[in-house]
Amino acid sequence: MLDIAEALHRWIEEGRAFAVATVVTVGGSAPRDPGAALAVDSQGTAIGSVSGGCVEGAVYDLCVQALQDGQVVRERFGYSDEDAFAVGLTCGGELEVLVTPLGTDAPGRPVFAAALAAAAGGEAAAIARVATGPAGLLGRVVLVHPDGSYEGTLDGHPDLDRTV
Repeated sequence: MLDIAEALHRWIEEGRAFAVATVVTVGGSAPRDPGAALAVDSQGTAIGSVSGGCVEGAVYDLCVQALQDGQVVRERFGYSDEDAFAVGLTCGGELEVLVTPLGTDAPGRPVFAAALAAAAGGEAAAIARVATGPAGLLGRVVLVHPDGSYEGTLDGHPDLDRTV
């Protein structure tokens, strides 16, 4: 997501609603590594990439849906090498994306805003996100600063957040 952090930071400053899909796992021959991201704003503008083209359209649609319903979703895409060739792809492999809507009133938006500001400013920071688990926890985020302070919560338990 670092490659689109500056643009997303501008979107936050402009007050745009958007959804961001982040690659959380890959298997086999996948074109992008975990952390690659595609974001779509409420006007349909897209930036970034999660697959180099293979599943961009489907992920774009997931982002649009997330903006409409406000739901975080994790989705798996994949083909065996044989199936990939049959549908015109050059490789097999699998990837999973976590799609997080960041509407103007989304609970995690201030944490993402702080993380994007740090990334855009070249500051050190780390984020931890819930990528697997109960639907109510998916997408929750904690931003950790170099001094050990943090913003956000993964599940409302300060001990877990401090451990992260």
